[in-house]
Amino acid sequence: MRGRGEKGSQKCKTQKLKIMLLRHTTAKEIDRKALTINPAKTCQPVGAMYAALGVHGCLPHSHGSQGCCSYHRSALTRHFKEPVMASTSSFSEGSSVFGGSANMVAALETIFSVYDPEVVAVHTTCLSETIGDDMTQIISKAHEDGKVPAGKKVIYCNTPSYVGTHVTGYANQVSAFVKFFSTATPKKKNVVNLVAGWMEPADMKEIKRLASVLEARTIMFPDMTGVLDAPLTGHYEMYPKGGVTIPELTATGDSKFTLGLGTYCTEDACVKLENKCKVPFEAIEIPIGLKATDRFITELSRAANVPVPDSITAERGQLIDFIADNSKYFYGKRVALFGDPDTLIPLTEFLVSLDMKPVYIVTGTPGKHFDEAMATILKDIPEAKFKSGERADMFQMHQWIKQEGVDLLIGNTYGKYIARDENIPFVRLGFPVTDRAGFNFFPTTGYVGATNLAIKMLDAILDHKDRTCSEEKFELVQ
Repeated sequence: MRGRGEKGSQKCKTQKLKIMLLRHTTAKEIDRKALTINPAKTCQPVGAMYAALGVHGCLPHSHGSQGCCSYHRSALTRHFKEPVMASTSSFSEGSSVFGGSANMVAALETIFSVYDPEVVAVHTTCLSETIGDDMTQIISKAHEDGKVPAGKKVIYCNTPSYVGTHVTGYANQVSAFVKFFSTATPKKKNVVNLVAGWMEPADMKEIKRLASVLEARTIMFPDMTGVLDAPLTGHYEMYPKGGVTIPELTATGDSKFTLGLGTYCTEDACVKLENKCKVPFEAIEIPIGLKATDRFITELSRAANVPVPDSITAERGQLIDFIADNSKYFYGKRVALFGDPDTLIPLTEFLVSLDMKPVYIVTGTPGKHFDEAMATILKDIPEAKFKSGERADMFQMHQWIKQEGVDLLIGNTYGKYIARDENIPFVRLGFPVTDRAGFNFFPTTGYVGATNLAIKMLDAILDHKDRTCSEEKFELVQ
């Protein structure tokens, strides 16, 4: 049995090995057809679990092995620094051969008797998908056998880990909310649905604040505010007060319009809601940066038929003032960024607005929309390179940086190794961020969030300048 010192020594050796391997990355690219190195993504069930947490009284359930559920929970817990509750079917060797139906039924009986959730949101794993478990049949039988109490709900979505990414899983779970809850009545209401893409709780809170200032009636789903940024009260609550409620989800079918924030995460749900309940929609980018926030405010104002108040115009003016005051620091800076497409598209657009040069962009999530958007946004930056899909990984980005360096790197925690190896200023953004805290409290959406983000980038650039400049250039005022 190893002591703490030996474990710490082993961890240190592992970190050193990672850095050493990065230093062997070459600038020469090799055409890889079946190999991903340091992927810029994680698996579908992580996204499904995160989306399920945005429903009040909902317990995510992983239909697979106990280890899968533990990984997904730990990935979210490490990022949010909050306890993430979820249950599992706990597949054994027998379940892996004969199917997990018995495990699911037993799990549901235990879940409702011990944890008493309002909703159990089941998502599959690669194991249950590979053996071909029929979720419709299993859950229907659980209802027939009385394993689901009256007034409770069990929903599901298919999220095989070997297809898509965490973004895909999030989208599948959000679509399931529409499938199982949204209901239309003969009378539409003057309400706008806000289908939230993968964002921090602080970002969702900021978007709801903007809607409130606009005096627009909205329903946001999923909604992580008050769930993964809940206060410490001294009393444990398995189901925090936040999240969209079941009556609100049901009422989304009577709304007059839907705004999807982030095409990859929300368009499927928007289409399903339109087909099911005849609610028209518009899928736009997450409001990160100046132009994307302009579009969000304009679309919400139009959909809700409300004017834009002066207070929001003032927030926009403050952002523009900050950009103007510090334009000399942003101008011409080369930036590399990686993460989710719904974040990268408006973020790249914002960098261009700052007169920066986003030259290398990669996302592990495939899709034509990303490629088309990048081609449009980067049309005036001929040296820019972008890539999506399985081979769009951290190794690819590092090779590009080896070919010609950058002034700033933006991405999740895994970028710190490249930033350290290449001595690049680094701004943490996206999922997961495991080595810093507070991302669930400070928004990057809206005009206020864009100002926060611009300040973080400026601080990173100037801190690096102070740290690396010669003595004679170490100034009190930059």
